Amino acid sequence: MVILLDPKNAKRFNNKEGLSKKVYFCIKLKTMKAYVFPGQGAQFTGMGKELYENSPVAKELFEKANDILGFRITDIMFEGTAEELKETKVTQPAVFLHSVILAKTLTDFKPEMVAGHSLGEFSALVANGALSFEDGLKLVSQRALAMQKACEITPSTMAAVLNLEDTIVEDICASIDGVVVAANYNCPGQLVISGEYKAVELACEKMKEAGAKRALILPVGGAFHSPMMEPAREELAAAIEATTFSTPICPVYQNVTANAVSDPTEIKKNLIIQLTAPVKWTQSVQQMIKDGATSFTEVGPGKVLAGLIGKIDKEAVTTNA
Repeated sequence: MVILLDPKNAKRFNNKEGLSKKVYFCIKLKTMKAYVFPGQGAQFTGMGKELYENSPVAKELFEKANDILGFRITDIMFEGTAEELKETKVTQPAVFLHSVILAKTLTDFKPEMVAGHSLGEFSALVANGALSFEDGLKLVSQRALAMQKACEITPSTMAAVLNLEDTIVEDICASIDGVVVAANYNCPGQLVISGEYKAVELACEKMKEAGAKRALILPVGGAFHSPMMEPAREELAAAIEATTFSTPICPVYQNVTANAVSDPTEIKKNLIIQLTAPVKWTQSVQQMIKDGATSFTEVGPGKVLAGLIGKIDKEAVTTNA
């Protein structure tokens, strides 16, 4: 990246012909590549099929995944129905596999910072070397099953709130009798709340009264990133603690803190908290830009994150792998 210094400071020199010429002094800044990984909801029928058919490396990793999971997830990813892909035990590993295997087949994959939205954080941690492919997949599978169990305990849901200040959303959630919290800070003017079904319904009514453009219940199986996920957090915590995490090749901007983290112990701690804590996506992207990110590449199914990043910072350069 080249930055032009203030033109007022440009100097005039005479060239050989005696003509006055203005010379601008420039400085070259280092470019920093950030890679981001999507979460649940990005799945589609046929995902990963092209990778499987065109890359021996990808094919080997997909087959290894089938063995680890104990069922042929590739059959569902490539040819399954939308309903089959929606099953939590399938969705989360499927999105993870598409992202991670795509990253492993990119010829110029040299991340200087990574981040993932919710489930995508596990993909990011494999991409930056904090987790092995095998351990990442096992944790994602355990996470999916633990979340599914937690969803069955109490009726719970999530809702999208559009065009309302974050603080107003937070204040309304705090005023509701029952469990409802801000769960996903996706971009300015787009926040997702999560909690007990009746509490979320009541919160939606109050959001509309407060001026929200929309406040609508989402078709999800439960209240992710809320206290309702505590049973899943406890179950997953033991699995995370028992897994080896290595020092990554670049920092990960974790959902819980929205800051750069490279210490394996801290990465573990934040990952354990993640299921019951909000996804600070807006804050993470803003911090990455502040820390020098000059481009964002979304790795995995869909283009949701690239769209959100464009809304967080209109000057951000985004691409899809």
